[in-house]
Amino acid sequence: MNPPPPATSEASDTVTPQSLRQRYEAGATVDELVTASGLSYGTVLNRLHDAGTVMRTSWQTRRMRQNPQARKRLAAHLRTLYEQHGATLTELAAAAGETRRCARRLLIEAGGTVRTTQQTLRMRAAARAAERYKVALSLRARYEAGETVPELAREHSYSVATVYRLLHQAGTRMRPQHAHGPAHTPRKRL
Repeated sequence: MNPPPPATSEASDTVTPQSLRQRYEAGATVDELVTASGLSYGTVLNRLHDAGTVMRTSWQTRRMRQNPQARKRLAAHLRTLYEQHGATLTELAAAAGETRRCARRLLIEAGGTVRTTQQTLRMRAAARAAERYKVALSLRARYEAGETVPELAREHSYSVATVYRLLHQAGTRMRPQHAHGPAHTPRKRL
């Protein structure tokens, strides 16, 4: 694509540095100012600098154009994921479609506090332990209702030893072991 032809000197004189600055500070990008004014990129930059314009980075422009309510909702959602579900910054970035740095910034904007890696690991371990205890209580209820340990192990894809361990953690009173083999008949005394 070829750049547009340079503007005539009359057109370039009517676009003042002050008018460019006002439009830039209202949210227009340099590229948009170039298209609208017909001036070259360098000329627009020079006029913005002549007017004392403080230049933005690209992420500041994106942030400025974002819907503030949508940004607040996203930040609040990320904080919930982070604090209540133990998500990491990488997981927040994936959920938001942003970078880790942006996810961190959104988390802080929502009032969240960034955890250390050790805090995240402890939080996740506690969540796994709580989930495992729920499973143990469920197994206990079914065991006390009459199901056997091998049946529970098959149904949940656990080893028999894991089911015994979970039942023990749930404080289950175990049934007596069955004697395997043929039934013994008591002998009669003569």
